[in-house]
Amino acid sequence: QVQLLESGGGLVQAGGSLRLSCVGSGRTFSSLSTGWFRQAPGKEREFVAAISWSGESTYYADSVKGRFTVSRDNAKNTVYLQMNSLKPEDTAVYYCAAQWARVMYVRAYEYHYWGQGTQVTVSS
Repeated sequence: QVQLLESGGGLVQAGGSLRLSCVGSGRTFSSLSTGWFRQAPGKEREFVAAISWSGESTYYADSVKGRFTVSRDNAKNTVYLQMNSLKPEDTAVYYCAAQWARVMYVRAYEYHYWGQGTQVTVSS
């Protein structure tokens, strides 16, 4: 069983930055392909970024490419999402997700493990 816990959300002005963290339980965290998703009120959950189990490969949604950076520190069982140049449309609950895989996934149904989410609010 894998448990994920996100942190780092908050209120920030447009143009600001936040760094989200996702801490995973278990000794095999380094074997997990991990992704970040977000869900705004009244909208479906959408893919944000993914990182392979090794951290060597990453993939981003077009809406965040060039502004967000996903990384991981397997020694700390942690995946990060650095968010820069934030926009009001980035406001959402951000979720960390993980799955046993050697590839990256971009669809929510492909991930088995989910965190509880952390709220990010960007004011204009």
